[in-house]
Amino acid sequence: MDPSKATAEEAGGNLAGRNGRGERRRRTEATDDNARYFLPKAGSNSDKPELGQEMTSEAEALVQAFRSGQVFYTLVAWKAVPEMTGNEPRIVKQALKKG
Repeated sequence: MDPSKATAEEAGGNLAGRNGRGERRRRTEATDDNARYFLPKAGSNSDKPELGQEMTSEAEALVQAFRSGQVFYTLVAWKAVPEMTGNEPRIVKQALKKG
């Protein structure tokens, strides 16, 4: 490691994956249980994305996007729920299952 380069922590930033108190943040991944995959609607662009045809899985969206030279969008719906950490109440996000 080059000693002339400061780490993120020495520079006053947080390390990736850690919150401000030094605790590890939970990582919530998009899965086929809670994520929906869409190709873009014809005529939409990255400035104003519009959802087009829904794909059944991430794999199908990836293949169709590759074949058509398009991007694909992943949509996850979140619900704000309370959580107690010791005596501290917090609001956290919880992914909703698609259905």
